[in-house]
Amino acid sequence: MKLSQFDFTLPPEQIAKEPTRWRDECKLLVLNRKTGEIEHRIFKDIIDYFGKGDMFVLNDTKVFPAKLFGKKEKTGADIMVFLLRELNREQRLWDVIVDPARKIRIGNKLYFGEDESMVAEVIDNTTSRGRTLRFLFDGPYDEFKKALFALGQTPLPEWIKTTPDPSDAENFQTIFAAHEGAVSAPAAGLHFSRELFNRMTLKDIEKTFITVHMGIGHFRTVDVEDLSKHRMDGERMIITEEAAARINNTKRSGHKICAVGVTVMRGLETYVTTDHEIKANDIWTNKFIFPPYEFSIPDAIVSNFHLPESTMLMCVAAFGGYAKVMNAYKEALANGYRFGPYGDAMLII
Repeated sequence: MKLSQFDFTLPPEQIAKEPTRWRDECKLLVLNRKTGEIEHRIFKDIIDYFGKGDMFVLNDTKVFPAKLFGKKEKTGADIMVFLLRELNREQRLWDVIVDPARKIRIGNKLYFGEDESMVAEVIDNTTSRGRTLRFLFDGPYDEFKKALFALGQTPLPEWIKTTPDPSDAENFQTIFAAHEGAVSAPAAGLHFSRELFNRMTLKDIEKTFITVHMGIGHFRTVDVEDLSKHRMDGERMIITEEAAARINNTKRSGHKICAVGVTVMRGLETYVTTDHEIKANDIWTNKFIFPPYEFSIPDAIVSNFHLPESTMLMCVAAFGGYAKVMNAYKEALANGYRFGPYGDAMLII
């Protein structure tokens, strides 16, 4: 497959700037991957396609306020620091992206907060994703983390809005977020409400959780036409013994596994045994799924509508079939579906 095959015209007005008022009442396009048939529903109707013993697998990663704004020493130049991941707890080391990068050198100090009380020093420029910062904070770790995150903003992609609202801290987080580490929300999980979970319980539809700390690699521009040459950024993935056993038992029993989101799809497919089962693990995955690809674990997927030429669209097309998914996207555009993390959803069965 070629990059250009995933290009299409997306009107800016169809990128959702805000979520629907109620999480489970966005539009839901249902695509039958065998017949290509399309239905138009509401998200809370999703349980109509599943029954007793079927299982939803969701990503319980938690988004942290990863975007900081500060000043460079001496010049006072404005800089933005995007926290990617913590490298060393004791030394307060973080892997970050700095913008504008050309102004930052090893040894530079950066100041954050109105009183510039949070200070960081650039100690390395050689990481694959940007810089390594050491935060110069003398207090206990819990105080440091609290102070750092108090300065941060919700890392909502700028193509949604340049300045997040206070409500985005809640909106850009699933209701089941548990393990801090993501710089972007697993968007398909945003549509699940407590009421929907209760209705799933009444129908004996199961759910379990894995953790994939979503990074910004999904939003990076793919700059090669030959997709086999693209390399994804690594993301930490944790599947517990309990989750692996429940997923495998569901498959053995002949029930359906529904992967909620692209991160879950990648997580379930990263390490599969010859018996088409998964194992518990805590590893980094850079798995890139694009057509053609034969899935071993999920029988259905839920995903939001993604941007042109995005790796997330490629992953969805690998599951639903390139022609059928691109036709579904055409149908979604014609029917006013909203795209992006705050947009509408698609179920492929």
